[in-house]
Amino acid sequence: MTTATDNGLGVLDSGQIRLLRAIDGVFLRLAEDWEAPEFRFPFLMRCQDLDTFDYYDNFPHLGLAATRLDPERLGTHLGETSRPVGRLPTEVMEPAGFALPSAACYSVYLALKGSALPADGVLRTTSGICFRNEDHYQGLQRLLGFSMREIVCVGPEDTAKNHLLRAKGAVTALLAELGLDYKLEAATDPFFDKNGGKAKMQRLFPVKEEFVVNGLAIGSVNYHRNFFGERCSIRAGEVEAHTSCLAFGLERWVHTLTERFGSTAAAVSAVESLS
Repeated sequence: MTTATDNGLGVLDSGQIRLLRAIDGVFLRLAEDWEAPEFRFPFLMRCQDLDTFDYYDNFPHLGLAATRLDPERLGTHLGETSRPVGRLPTEVMEPAGFALPSAACYSVYLALKGSALPADGVLRTTSGICFRNEDHYQGLQRLLGFSMREIVCVGPEDTAKNHLLRAKGAVTALLAELGLDYKLEAATDPFFDKNGGKAKMQRLFPVKEEFVVNGLAIGSVNYHRNFFGERCSIRAGEVEAHTSCLAFGLERWVHTLTERFGSTAAAVSAVESLS
């Protein structure tokens, strides 16, 4: 049984943890089949690195930061307030140099910064705890901090686009095997100026499509064109790299599969029996 509060802090029980690991194992097998090695990156990012991607212009509503506390000012505050402390004022905090990212793939591009990749590009997979400052939270469907698995392609344009086609085919087959009815819905991430030429191209070739089950997006395919390749000076052979990724919100899969099969135990059995 999940314990969750309205501030987005949820707890998974042992059965749900087993289900999360089982479905993540399915995604990892996809990565292995596609020869995408796994990397683990720090859960924090430097604010200046996120700003390289115009993050604070494009996603100001999602932003969360991690900062040091000044011991002297903190001590003074604690001596003047009732306990336990519900909120710490900004006066006891140092300026924040680190951020809590809202997606796992940003670190992949930063790790490849300045790279000259093979002409056919590279694939990577990673999972991380991602954070989003939402206007509301709801159990495992919408959390403040959640687990994201991504399979990322960095390469020439055709390779990045083909990664999306293969990813959509794989996820569609998986959803069918699990008996999940879904819709593939176009969404947007504002990487481009809404009035610019790139934004017009975005409407012709969607940047982001989501796999939606019972109104909940449980995964997405994302194409960024050469945005990250340009910002991180990544080349694939003689061309500036394009990027695309397949992303899964693991707790959302736990919620969706439990609803589909009636219990976490039944969901685990279904996932573990996948061919």
